Amino acid sequence: MENASKDENAVSSLLGTLNTDGATPVPIKADPTTFRLKVSDGTDGSDNGPVNAPKDGNYVSALLAVSSEDGVTPVV
Repeated sequence: MENASKDENAVSSLLGTLNTDGATPVPIKADPTTFRLKVSDGTDGSDNGPVNAPKDGNYVSALLAVSSEDGVTPVV
């Protein structure tokens, strides 16, 4: 498990979770030139995520989104 990086103001970087288990926090990466997020738009997969956002070793929570189906349900 990796911990979130922090800037000079102690603000944590974003964390996501591994797509294989939905529970291991991993850093969300961006291209340093274009500042675009590095994403993969998979068309299949499983709901591996827990109900609550996982935390790294420094208790920084991984990113939560809302379901595209109902716009309310948290999705890890």
